Formats: sequence, C-alpha cells, structure tokens
Amino acid sequence: MPGTNLPTLCLPLLRSSFQSFTKSEKRVASFILERPHDIIHMTISDLAEATKTAEATISRFCRKLGFHGLQSLKIALASEILSPLETNYQEVQPTDSFETMGTKIFNSISEGLQDTLKLLDFDALQKAVAILDHAHKIDIYGFGISAVIASDIEHRFIRFGIPTKAYSDLHMQLISASILEPEDVVIVVSHTGSNTDLLNSVEVAKQSGAQVIAITSHLKSPLTKKADLVLHGMSREVNYSSESMTSRLIHMAIVDLLYMGMIFKNQDKFTNNLNKLRLAIANRKE
Repeated sequence: MPGTNLPTLCLPLLRSSFQSFTKSEKRVASFILERPHDIIHMTISDLAEATKTAEATISRFCRKLGFHGLQSLKIALASEILSPLETNYQEVQPTDSFETMGTKIFNSISEGLQDTLKLLDFDALQKAVAILDHAHKIDIYGFGISAVIASDIEHRFIRFGIPTKAYSDLHMQLISASILEPEDVVIVVSHTGSNTDLLNSVEVAKQSGAQVIAITSHLKSPLTKKADLVLHGMSREVNYSSESMTSRLIHMAIVDLLYMGMIFKNQDKFTNNLNKLRLAIANRKE
C-alpha cells in the first residue's frame, strides 16, 4: 500500500496481495512466507540468489507492498515474527486425523481473524455503515459460498426497515443493477474478487449511480478497483477446499461489524422492529 506512511505489517499483506504478484515476485513472497526468520538476516543479494530473481525485482517487490526497500520490510517482519499471535500455518493433509484437521482448520480461522483485525480499514467500515444507514435500498450480490453470506446480510439488514434483497443469479443481479438509483447501495461479497460475471453486475450498478461496498479476501483484486469502499478480510485457504472455508467465517465477522454499527445508529427503530418480528413469529407458533 504505497504512501507516505510505511506499512506496519508484512505477512498478512503478503498473503492478501499474493495473487497480484508476478511469477518472480511470487517466488520472493513464498520464500518470505515460508522462512520469515531467515529473511531478517539476509541481504538483498542473498534473497535474490535464494529466490533466483534480480535485486531490482526485490526492490520493486518491496515498493509494491509500500515499503521503501528490503530493510524497511525486514523491520516490519521482525516485529511480527516475535508476536505470539503469529504461528506457522499448515495445510490439511489426507492422512491427517480429525483431531489434526480440526486443529489446523481452527488455527487457520483464528489466524485469519487476527490478520483481518490487523488489515481491516476501520475508517472504511465506519463510512460503510454511514452509507448503509442512508440507503433507500440495499442489494447484495454473491455467487457460490458468497451467496450464503449475501443471504445472511439480507436476513439481518431487513430488520432495519430498509428494502434489502440478496441475488445469487447473474440475470437477477443485472436486472437489479440496471434499476438501481444513486440513493441505493450494493454490497458485493467475493472471496477472490475476480469473478467476471460479478464484475459485470458491479459495472452495471456503478453505471446506475449506486454506491458499491465490497467484502473480499484479496486486497488488489479487480473488484477492489471498482468498489467505492473495500472491507478486506484475510483468510488462509487449505488445499482440500475448492473455495476457502475460512473466508466465509471471516466475511461473516465483517458483516457482524456492519450489523452492530447499524444497530447502534438505529437502536430505537431496531428494537421496535425486532419486537414486531418476535410478535409475528410468536403468533405463528400458536
């Protein structure tokens, strides 16, 4: 994240930006992720030789992450690897027992939540709550496992009395996006942020004048370039999942933050609506 202020994190930033790196940059990133303690004592020449890249590539790689050079990257890295929160991540293997699998997956979720806490833009979160609070209508787009999160957002946010609808079908997303107005808001949930159909829906929504809030795991995905606000959740995938298991829970944690922010802005209205909802359900049970 280029700017005047250097990043204070290295490993979460590497993981979240990994897919945006070139082939040679991925070699550097993988080496750092696999051997963070070794990097602290290496020169730029050592790292270039170990990763079979040029020193210029490493310098460019560091600047791409927002660091002045390898030295400033190592300073940030040193503070992280001494943290008790930073542990070694392990992939699930087919020979693992259920206890081992549970330990790895639960650690992955825990570490992903900690990474998200480090990387989440809380100013963007506050702005997102303000935008949602003034929305005339909220539409939510998501495919696959993200559609489950979209449905959860619909279920929660409809309680604020704002027309809210989740769409997991491309044609319905395009219909929704085409009739949006500037006072409307779209929440887009996507682990990779690179689904072409989803990006098309976002493009149509933007053309309609709606504001777009993205919840994604990849910091430099195409979706982040199209969205007005990005809420970035970091997850560490395991090999034996076609889609990230942990990203679903991490994205839902971000939704929890949005939901609580909306509750605090609309406490009386929320309480009144919730009482009406409970009364309606109670009457249905009789």
